Amino acid sequence: MKHRVLFAVVLSFLFSFTSCTFQKIVKSGTVDEKYDAAIKLYTQKDYSRALQLFDQLIGAMRATDKSQKIYYYYSYCYYNMRDYTLASYYFKRYTTNFPNTPEAEECMYMSAYCNYMNSPEYSLDQTTTYDALKDLQLFTNTYPASKRVSECNDLMDKLRMKLEMKDYKLGKMYYRMDDYAASIKVFSNILKEYPDSPHREEVLFLVVKSYYRYAKESIEERQKDRHSGVVLAYNELVSQYPNSKYAREAAELKELSKNEIDAMGHKYLRK
Repeated sequence: MKHRVLFAVVLSFLFSFTSCTFQKIVKSGTVDEKYDAAIKLYTQKDYSRALQLFDQLIGAMRATDKSQKIYYYYSYCYYNMRDYTLASYYFKRYTTNFPNTPEAEECMYMSAYCNYMNSPEYSLDQTTTYDALKDLQLFTNTYPASKRVSECNDLMDKLRMKLEMKDYKLGKMYYRMDDYAASIKVFSNILKEYPDSPHREEVLFLVVKSYYRYAKESIEERQKDRHSGVVLAYNELVSQYPNSKYAREAAELKELSKNEIDAMGHKYLRK
């Protein structure tokens, strides 16, 4: 018990001493003292206190040969503290300020990766997701031979899956709300933008259903075109998925639409 108390007292003393030393450097240390202390704190993974010193140094040492290293560590302090927004910003600033350094490629990747880490759940606003996609694509275009290109492609696939899921859920929401024009538009966009979507077969079928419901609710002058949409959507479904689990129900809707189209033709002939 005595040993534990003694250890706690010593630890408290060391912390207090270290804290006093740090505050002294922050308030009255020279630029070189702050630089050395910041690097030491960074290597000790004390990113919060290192950041305080780097924050003072980033402007004071802008015109020196240490500016590059300060920017590099400054960016990683934010990254290691999981402030991905500021980390992305300063990694990007590094690549702008020091484009010909060996670390420029790494920092350009890290800026994009931080945006990837900031990408929210699919149900939320996806602005950051689009930023991440743009930055990851820019990296692969800038450094096509980089060993990180494969990882960038994997990250972009994950981001696109998130965007596809958002559209998929949105299209189904419109369908449930009986807004068939909107559901057709969203589902058609999924088929165009995400050809490898895991929901592709279902989406093709939902286009058939949406067109059928849309036709049934339309005024007479618009029904023929929308029933024709059912037939075209059905043909697309079975051409891509001949053994689709939705084939029977889709075929029933197609036949109903064809009957409606034929009935309209006979009606016009009688006129």
